[in-house]
Amino acid sequence: MRYPEVRRDDTVETIHGEAIADPYRWLEDGESGQTRDFVAAQNALAEPILAALPARKAFRRIVTALLEAPTRGCPWQRGDRVFAWHSDGQNQPVLVVADSVDELESGRVLLDPNALSSDGTVAVTMASVSPDGALLAYGAADGGSDWRTIRIRDVATGEDLADEIPWTKWNGAVWLPGHRAFSYWAYDAPTGDALTDEMGGGRLMRHDVGTDAADDAVLFARPDEPRLFARHWPRDDDWFVLSTDTGSSSGNDLAVRRHDEGPEALRQLVTGHEHEWNAVGIRDGRLFAVTDEGAARYRLAAFDLETGAQSTIVPEHPEDVLLDASLTASGLVLEYSHDASHRMQLATFDGELGDAVPLGDGVSITGSESSARSTTVFASTQSFVDRGTRHVIEVDGDRLVAHRTLPTPGPAAPAAATERIRVASTDGATVPAFLVRPGEDRSAAVEGPRPTLIWGYGGFNIPMNPGFRAVLAAWVAAGGVLVVPNLRGGGEFGSEWHKAGTKERKQQVFDDLFAVAEHLIERGVTTRAQLALHGRSNGGLLAGAALTQRPELWAAVLPGVGVLDMLRYHRFTIGWAWASDYGDPDDPAAHAYLRAYSPLHNVRQGVAYPPTLITTGDHDDRVVPAHSFKFAAELQRAQAAAGLDDPSTDAPVLLSVDTRAGHGMGKPKDAAALEFADQLAFAAHHTGLVVGSPDEVLDEPALDAAALDPGAR
Repeated sequence: MRYPEVRRDDTVETIHGEAIADPYRWLEDGESGQTRDFVAAQNALAEPILAALPARKAFRRIVTALLEAPTRGCPWQRGDRVFAWHSDGQNQPVLVVADSVDELESGRVLLDPNALSSDGTVAVTMASVSPDGALLAYGAADGGSDWRTIRIRDVATGEDLADEIPWTKWNGAVWLPGHRAFSYWAYDAPTGDALTDEMGGGRLMRHDVGTDAADDAVLFARPDEPRLFARHWPRDDDWFVLSTDTGSSSGNDLAVRRHDEGPEALRQLVTGHEHEWNAVGIRDGRLFAVTDEGAARYRLAAFDLETGAQSTIVPEHPEDVLLDASLTASGLVLEYSHDASHRMQLATFDGELGDAVPLGDGVSITGSESSARSTTVFASTQSFVDRGTRHVIEVDGDRLVAHRTLPTPGPAAPAAATERIRVASTDGATVPAFLVRPGEDRSAAVEGPRPTLIWGYGGFNIPMNPGFRAVLAAWVAAGGVLVVPNLRGGGEFGSEWHKAGTKERKQQVFDDLFAVAEHLIERGVTTRAQLALHGRSNGGLLAGAALTQRPELWAAVLPGVGVLDMLRYHRFTIGWAWASDYGDPDDPAAHAYLRAYSPLHNVRQGVAYPPTLITTGDHDDRVVPAHSFKFAAELQRAQAAAGLDDPSTDAPVLLSVDTRAGHGMGKPKDAAALEFADQLAFAAHHTGLVVGSPDEVLDEPALDAAALDPGAR
């Protein structure tokens, strides 16, 4: 076998005085015949190599079993009805409605996304029920795209109304007073390639149920600032609250008016887009918001809606991060992160702390629902060994009245040992990580060094908390060690931890990863010949940068849907919004540090790279597949130049493209099972993990007990 011949042209662009060669720019045109031929050739190369991997069939069975185990989402109540997403192994979970939370198991299926397409590739990516429980607004996305069409379903009859709103993204539908109209975020219909073209300005719209979407009114638009996002939240019958921001993790502004006032009546509460202000609810003329203004670990503030005066309700915690807050009829519910695990605490409306809610140790809160009209709180949690527990909590102000859990069908949680390790990074800062081993023994010396998979992210203020993912749970079930580090750039320890891994500080994220990897080797958890790295999206950037900077450190690297061309990421779809974390490539200073680590631009000819499996979807309109296409072509060329030109026997560089998938949201379980099996079998083969036959592995109690929410970041 040889790598496919990929045409290189003489495209060179001078950027800030530097000549940047871009010989594979033609691969950015996803609709061209040449690009389709490239994808076909790459898949034709990868498929037989992946099919021959000894553990592929076993991992496909393992992952399928994990994905098909029952899962139950966090319930929520609207009017006299209770709703929840349920999965019993379908490609897409179904939305169930019942008269009470205890009747959900026998509830009626209100919406089955699997019936929206023959192949399970149409997913419901947004669902919002009106406050009276009468109407469901839902967004359907095709083939993994972020684009969605909003439709409306009558909850009582289960029938769709005639309403149809195309070309929407990002925001959910937020219902307006009267419960027969809602806000949403919309764009003009694309005139070019809807999956790649840079997006212009959007607008916040109002849709009245039963009317033509073409007649919808504009609630907010700023044509002079096309890179501004807006959303109306939280829902309130008296006040319209508008939040605006300029990027994926930048600060936001808040403005308010009464619903019966015109747009010109908007009054700014916060300006400058410098800090986060997560508005969570309104009570007695006060708007509550979680903010990092003057509080890196966040505090709960309140605005007097008449005067705009701000006060602190719950101050910053000395150690823990305030993740979220919500209102009940009698008090506040606070959600904290403590050492990257979550806890819940009650408080009065004036911020007096009360009872803790016993959700368990080492868990993540994956969903919570409360209402300012009720004293019942619903929550769902996960851990590395618990696929999901649902909690029903009764409160009276800051006092816990009752707490119970709802049973989930299917097997119990598996046995696994999870410990926290702490590593000194290059600048002396301590970087924690979760270390997960199959079984119950935490000792690193139990069996000596083991094949180990690091799953990393490190960006956009997104935390890596305990939680189930099929690709990770299957690795542990098969006997591998899993490590999930809390790298800078993430959201585990507050806004300063996040900012320490952004823009010109992004290299620190990679250095944190290298420190963790080296610690695992020094401690004897694993060896270089047994260490694999996997990451998706921003985590795909992490994997690509780690591959090009420290190729000798890895036995295998698996970048998924990665941001790999840091000089042109902002030219496609919504990429410009990521400048809040990465910096703007059009700025000379940012160009310099982006060029220094951009994976595509740091592939070195003659360097022998470790076995690499790059995965993407040709419908990915968030991180467009051209990132992966260009990186794979450049990396294969370098590998061949290093004398590793036979991918069937040498260290292979493979590109596997799903031709009916996007960034990952709503991916059918059968397609996800195949992708995950390929990634795990590739990692197992190159790290020396010996996986038993499917029947042997499936007979393991830890696997029989395992299950996983199918979502993937």
